[in-house]
Amino acid sequence: MTLNRRSALALIGGSAALGVPGAAQAAATGSFAHGVASGDPAKDGAVLWTRITTEGGDVPVTWHVAESQDGKPLASGKATARAAADHTVKVEVTRLKPGRDYWYWFALGDQRSPVGRFRTLPVGAVDQLVLAVASCQLYPGGLFNAYADMAALPRLDAVLHLGDYIYEYGADEYGADIGRKLGRLPDPPHEIVKLDDYRRRHAQVKADPDMQAAHARAAFLCVWDDHEVANDGWIGGAENHDPAKEGDWKARKAAAMQAYFEWMPIRDPKPGKPWEAINRSFEFGNLATLAMVETRLLARSQQAEVKGGTPGPAEYQAVMAERARPERELLGAEQQRWLENVLASSVRADKPWQLLGNQVVMARVAGPDLSGFAARIAQLPEGYRGRLQAADAGYKAGLPFNFDAWDGYPPARERLYAAFKRAGAKPIVLAGDSHAAWANDLYDDAGTLVASEFGATAITSPSYGSLLPGLGTALAEANREVAYCDQDSKGYTLLTLTPTAATAEFVTVSTILKKPFIRSVAATYRAAPAGKRTPLERV
Repeated sequence: MTLNRRSALALIGGSAALGVPGAAQAAATGSFAHGVASGDPAKDGAVLWTRITTEGGDVPVTWHVAESQDGKPLASGKATARAAADHTVKVEVTRLKPGRDYWYWFALGDQRSPVGRFRTLPVGAVDQLVLAVASCQLYPGGLFNAYADMAALPRLDAVLHLGDYIYEYGADEYGADIGRKLGRLPDPPHEIVKLDDYRRRHAQVKADPDMQAAHARAAFLCVWDDHEVANDGWIGGAENHDPAKEGDWKARKAAAMQAYFEWMPIRDPKPGKPWEAINRSFEFGNLATLAMVETRLLARSQQAEVKGGTPGPAEYQAVMAERARPERELLGAEQQRWLENVLASSVRADKPWQLLGNQVVMARVAGPDLSGFAARIAQLPEGYRGRLQAADAGYKAGLPFNFDAWDGYPPARERLYAAFKRAGAKPIVLAGDSHAAWANDLYDDAGTLVASEFGATAITSPSYGSLLPGLGTALAEANREVAYCDQDSKGYTLLTLTPTAATAEFVTVSTILKKPFIRSVAATYRAAPAGKRTPLERV
C-alpha cells in the first residue's frame, strides 16, 4: 500500500454583473462579512467578487474601481447579490489599462466593503512577474499565517491557487485535534454533501481575516483539486464518496461546483462547455504564458490502488498493471490538445516562459526506504505503525509514492511530455496537493529533460513530515527527479520570473498554531529558459 492523506494523517461586459439578476430585490440591508476578492485578470480588467450577509432576498449593490486606494472611482456600476446565488456577487470589469494596479470596493447603501487590489495583465515588454503559489488550506488544521505573510508582500502580481481551498470532512475527522484547540472546527460539523453544506464551508474559509487579506492583496487564479468535492476524486466518483450513504456522485459534484463558482472569483462556465472545463490561459506580455489545467473531474480515470487486507506480490503486480494501462487519462485528449496549442502559440511568440498550473505532482517519485525511520515508527501508535510498515513493503516492491499524482498515470504523463516536445516548450510545472514543497527535474521515458517543476507546500494541511520528520530529504536522495523536497513545513512558493531566470522561493512560517509567526525561506531554486534549461540550480 502507499500512504493516504486521510488514513495516514488523520487517526462580464464592462459594467455587467455575471449572472442574471432576480426580479425581486430586498431593502439594502446586510454586511460584507466575507470581504472582497478579485480573479481571472485580463489586460483590461478582472472579475470582482463579494458576498452580502443578509437574511433577505436579492440585494442591489454598487461597485467602484479607482487608480489608488483613496482615489475617486474611474469606473462604477450596479450589480445584484442574488439569493439564488447565496447572495454572492461577481462583476467583470473591463476597459482598464494593462499592467496597472487598481483598487476596488462595493457599497450597500451607506456601507462600504473593504478595499481590494488587483493588477491587470501586462502587454508588450515585461521585465518581472511575481506570483505566489498556494494550495491545501485545511481550516481546522491551523491558522492561515501564510496568507498573512502573502498579503504583506511589497510586489505581488497574482496568486495561483492550485486547489483544496476547502475540505469536505466533518468535525471529528481530518485535523479535528488542532481544530478543537484553536476553535476552528468545520461548519457545518458533518461531512459536506449538499449545496448548502458546500456554501457554508466556503463561507467559513472566506470569513478568516488572513484569507480576506490575501484576497484583497491580489487577484487569484484558481482551479479546484479533489477536496472541493471529495477526497481523491475522479470522473466517476471519489475515495470519500459512498453512493449508498451520500447519494448520486453527479449530484454531489454539481452542488460542489455550483458553490465553487458562486464563492470564488472565477469566470462562470462558458456556454456550451461542461462546468468541469475550467482550464484557461493568461498572457503576461512578452514574458510568460500561464495555462491552468483541470485534472480531477473532467477526464481522470479512477486511481489504481492496492487491494486486499494483507497485500503481497500478486496484489502489487495487479495494481502496477492497472497503473500501466495506456488508456488511463488525467487531462483527456481534448484538454491536452488545447494545452499543446497554448504552449505552441507562446513559443511562436518567443516568450521565454510557459507555466503550467496543475494540481498534482508530476515528477516520478518512488517510495523511499523507510528502514531509516524504524526508531521513529516504533514510537508511533499501532495504527500508524501498521500502515507505515505496509507502505514500506509496497515501496520495496516498486510501488510509487503517490498513485493519486501523475505517477499513477505514467502513459498519460508520457503523452503530455510528447505534447511539450511538439509545442517546442520546456514548461515550468506548478503543483499543489502534496502538502510538501518540491523542486523537480522532469524527464521522459527516454531520459530527456522535458520540464521543471516547483511544488507548493500546504497552507495548513498536515504533511507526512509530522509523522516522519526528514522524509522529504529521504525522498530527494532516493529519486533522480527530486532535487528538493520539504515534507515538514507550511507556507507557499513565491515564483519570480525575469527574461533570464525563474526563481522559486519556498516561503515557510514558523507556526500555524499561534500568532505572531516568523517568516523564513527554506530554499531557493532557479531555472533557465527552455533553450538553456539544465537541471534546477539551488541558489
